[in-house]
Amino acid sequence: MKAISYSRYGGPEVLAFGEVRDPKVGPDAVLVKVRAAAVNPVDWKAREGYLDGILAPVFPVVPGWDVSGVVVRPGVAVSEFSAGDEIIGYVREDFLSRGTFAEYVAAPLRTLARKPRNLSFEEAAGLPLVGLTAYQVLINVLQVKRGETVLVHAAAGGVGSIAVQLGVHLGARVIGTASESNHDFVRGLGGEPVVYGEGLGERVRGLAPEGVDAVFDTVGGDALKVSANLLAPEGRLVSIADNDVVNYGGRYYFVRPDPQDLQRLADLAEQGVVSVHVDATFPLERAADAHRLNQEGRTRGKIVVTVDWETDGE
Repeated sequence: MKAISYSRYGGPEVLAFGEVRDPKVGPDAVLVKVRAAAVNPVDWKAREGYLDGILAPVFPVVPGWDVSGVVVRPGVAVSEFSAGDEIIGYVREDFLSRGTFAEYVAAPLRTLARKPRNLSFEEAAGLPLVGLTAYQVLINVLQVKRGETVLVHAAAGGVGSIAVQLGVHLGARVIGTASESNHDFVRGLGGEPVVYGEGLGERVRGLAPEGVDAVFDTVGGDALKVSANLLAPEGRLVSIADNDVVNYGGRYYFVRPDPQDLQRLADLAEQGVVSVHVDATFPLERAADAHRLNQEGRTRGKIVVTVDWETDGE
């Protein structure tokens, strides 16, 4: 099958488009015909070797953890899905090797849910990783409640845009940092935008004089330091970007595959509670360009790689 792969750590130039071995389908997995795969910052961080301490590479590595597609063949122990079912998945394993930037991927059951019927394959591919991250942080970790005030950093990005929508759905007031060009976008999601950068603390205090009940940090660094000083008494702080959060009394969180959480998230998408904004799409062979764009860090919503089956054949 055709896929994107890399045989050594490095920049986007190490990504190659070509033939790789077809995936083998274990008893508790399904073979998925990939229609789209989203790009996430973790993809280029893994490609550059930043995750080497926790995830061993088995070269050549096919990148990508997000997928939307169609089940081709279920494993021998699988009764939950049948051939032809449309699915989404956060297909992360405990090593780097068999990702979703390919024509096919063997996806374990623990990574899958049914695709929301109202989303395109491109939109659906952008939901699993960022959606699960937002869902697990807001609901399982921060335990956001109705009437609380939540600060979400990078509110126009992949994780942030879903977090804003989920926070509003939970009945919270959501303040979101974003560049001025994205303020209307954040308002459209139900959030109250503020410009990040110097003076952020004063701007947030102007909206929430008594502090915020919860902070969802997606950027780390200075934003994390400022956020720690904005918490109300008993306020909670979680970061997905900076381990130093523990020094401020908060918690670091790394999203995990969970089929129940993913299905609940898919149901919310189907109900219109959350939507996915696709900022740009690239054909599979141009995945390196997709990585470059994502690495610039100015994406509104998601960047998605697509497999063109109409031209490539079945």
